[in-house]
Amino acid sequence: MEKFDLNNIFQGISTLLQSDPAIMYARIGLILLGILLVYLGRRGVLEPLVMIPMGLGMAAVNAGVLIFPGGTPGNLFLDPMVTDTDALMNILQIDFLQPVYTFTFSNGLIACLIFMGIGTMLDINFLLAKPLQSMFLALCAELGTFAVVPIAYAMGLSPSDSASIAMVGGADGPMVLFASLNLSKEIFVPITVVAYLYLGLTYGGYPYLVRAMVPKRLRAIRMKPPKKAPKQYGPATKISFAVVMCVILCLLFPVAAPLFFSLFIGIVIKESGLRHVNDFISGPMLYGSTFFLGILLGILCDAHTLLDPAVLKLLVLGILALLISGIGGILGIGVGYIGTLIVGKLSFGTILIPSAAITVAAAAISVALGIIFGMYPAIKASGLQPVVALRAD
Repeated sequence: MEKFDLNNIFQGISTLLQSDPAIMYARIGLILLGILLVYLGRRGVLEPLVMIPMGLGMAAVNAGVLIFPGGTPGNLFLDPMVTDTDALMNILQIDFLQPVYTFTFSNGLIACLIFMGIGTMLDINFLLAKPLQSMFLALCAELGTFAVVPIAYAMGLSPSDSASIAMVGGADGPMVLFASLNLSKEIFVPITVVAYLYLGLTYGGYPYLVRAMVPKRLRAIRMKPPKKAPKQYGPATKISFAVVMCVILCLLFPVAAPLFFSLFIGIVIKESGLRHVNDFISGPMLYGSTFFLGILLGILCDAHTLLDPAVLKLLVLGILALLISGIGGILGIGVGYIGTLIVGKLSFGTILIPSAAITVAAAAISVALGIIFGMYPAIKASGLQPVVALRAD
């Protein structure tokens, strides 16, 4: 009678106990972190649509490690490091998330789908009405992107890797995914994981940053609605703007053309009145893509992948980029507010108080325009030709 081996039956526990202490503690820590992300997502402290699947995926992939023939540890979720074509074809038939990763994540498709959804929900009326203010706020909100590139380079990262991790300062997950995929294929997995983990924490952390930088008496000011409503632009103007900007940006930055196209096609669909298509892109497609993105990010948080000394640099640089960008955005709004008061006093002898709606819209536009103005330093610093950057290994 064949003897039962408990180590073969419960391989997750066996691989945990038999692994190196560093790997074992990292797996336990990531399992606990994943459970915490699920809890915080459920409570609404973090973004639930990303953090709940990411947290559960993180816990599951670090718990479900088994021994493959040959004695190598692995899992049945996906293998992000496979490059051989024959091995990939075999894994596509075994690992259930490998097709999703290979055909949507590693080629940037999922980022483009999310940007299409963002485009269908984006109102560019404030941008058309206040272009200079919007550009100024966008540049202020990208302060972390500009500042971290030389810091990362000084810490030993290559120009392309420095640009990729600096993109975290733009607070735009799909942009980080797309930029790191094209500029830093070797470390795009930890960069993307770090970016989304920090962006999830940003939702809970930025309110405290605002409280620390903005005095309570200023936060307590009750904004009055403007006497004159902002100028409203029709769909034809918005469509023309989207088409022209899409062409110009694709001409200037061909490496990011898929992302620009995805954003502006969403805007065009929204303004064209294609209601059913707009509802599909802004609903099932956007939420489905974001959901699978969260799952893949969690599955990629494997202890073996993240226990790289270079990841520590990425953790420090990522939080630094977001912190500087947050400070820059707040300072930009403050400078714009003070400028409005000064101009109103000098020009009209009265104090012009910007409305709360315009202030909020300015902050939103600064983030939206950050995808455009934040891409420039990344591409400038990369030193890569577009054809080489986009070519798959």
